[in-house]
Amino acid sequence: MKTMQWTAAGLLALTVAVTGCAIESTDQGAAGAAQARVLPADPNVVVIVVDDLRFDEYGAAGHPYLDTPNIDRLAAEGATFVNSFHAVPLCSPNRASLLTGQYPSRHGIVDNVARVRASFRLETFPQAMQVRGYETAFVGKWHMGNDPTPRDGFDQWVALPGQGRSTNPELYEDGRLHVVEGYTTDILTDRAVEFIQRERDGPFMVYLAHKAIHPDIQQLDDGSTPPGAVGEYMPAPRHRGSYENEVLPRRPNTIETLADLDSKPAIRNALAFRETGSADADYSQVPSPQTGETLIRRRAEMLRAVDDGLGRIVEALEAAGELDNTVIVFTSDNGFFYDEHGLTSERRLPYEESIRNPLIVRYPAVAAAGARLESLAVSVDLAPTILELTGTPIGDHIQGASLVPVLMGDTDGWRSSVLVEFYTYENPFPHLMDMDYRALRTDRYKYIHWVQHPSMDEMYDLQTDPYEMTNLIDDESVASLQAELRDELGRQVLGVLGLGRIEGN
Repeated sequence: MKTMQWTAAGLLALTVAVTGCAIESTDQGAAGAAQARVLPADPNVVVIVVDDLRFDEYGAAGHPYLDTPNIDRLAAEGATFVNSFHAVPLCSPNRASLLTGQYPSRHGIVDNVARVRASFRLETFPQAMQVRGYETAFVGKWHMGNDPTPRDGFDQWVALPGQGRSTNPELYEDGRLHVVEGYTTDILTDRAVEFIQRERDGPFMVYLAHKAIHPDIQQLDDGSTPPGAVGEYMPAPRHRGSYENEVLPRRPNTIETLADLDSKPAIRNALAFRETGSADADYSQVPSPQTGETLIRRRAEMLRAVDDGLGRIVEALEAAGELDNTVIVFTSDNGFFYDEHGLTSERRLPYEESIRNPLIVRYPAVAAAGARLESLAVSVDLAPTILELTGTPIGDHIQGASLVPVLMGDTDGWRSSVLVEFYTYENPFPHLMDMDYRALRTDRYKYIHWVQHPSMDEMYDLQTDPYEMTNLIDDESVASLQAELRDELGRQVLGVLGLGRIEGN
């Protein structure tokens, strides 16, 4: 394929025209590399996806009071990717990215609107594993539309409609929708453990997508919530009040007024509109929102049931003699803000608290115990990683790269940057209308391009400014570096559109 020459401005202008059209990735590297490595045959696989979990929101990640002994054990016995990111920090599109290994602009689930037909057409890694001979199960929150009926690729299907409920959930299983009494996290764990404990002759894969730690709220088909709806965080009764006297130390980028966001005019204007209905507000008079300690404590208490469930899964695998023969992956679908940059539930925006994900892999055959891996990872890597570990062909449609070489200590030629993309629609948050962005994250720098507001772009040196407090976009001393980052961002955008190679894959 002839290399096309584009200016940085032309490459970035292209992002405005992205409409989620179907394209084919030109990268063949992942599949070819997979064929060269010799791995144990037919391991079992358990994938656990926690809703809204921040990268730093468990004990081993440095949380000051959260008690997560089972997640911490997983980190101690497995490898943690400390520079892992969401391809898109939003529930529905990133859940599709995890399952397909594709960016939203490829798979078409670009927002939280009920794109049910598109979700039935996704080409997912469980489908390939099922063809390979794996017995597969989906348990939990599908959340690509409110339709809980089975999708292809799963021998067992247990799904919540839409967002689901934290207690007495409706579950679609055994061909019907019915109410199951109890706490949802525990019930979903029950179903996963029951599946693991079945007698079988071959390997299995269970994909457990938790409702926790998301609040209880209904989401309509158009992505909006009912007028006046307020989401409530619902810990298991046994954990409620566990942290009643705890106070979370806030990060330095927690602001006092929107005037503190003068170097971030795109989100400053959006938040002013949220608070006053006008982007022309006096920012010094608009206070930042305050995420109360009660909300933070309830989230922490909800995670304790997830941790309990992980412990039960590990116990079931140990009892069956299958623990070390099982790939266990623990991750999330997006992060959350605790007032950093004045943000709370705007979890979809391109700052570290939202785009970084927890990613732990326990599998002694390839992952060294206690390893902390600094190579850049992204959520589209999950699918090819699992496919390689299970000896399943990696299709040409997959845009991520298998993390197996990184797990095995081979980082030669590994990627130097990752792309994060986001499309706004924005029924739940009208103040974020026209906040589409494409962001480039390297091991040191971040460049944020606001598609509809290019004059408000942002650049950060995360080595000297890890909390993204100093926007360097107007700093002439880094003008040449800015140009390099913009060019790299343009190449990445072309790559996910199928018009070039995704850098580093």
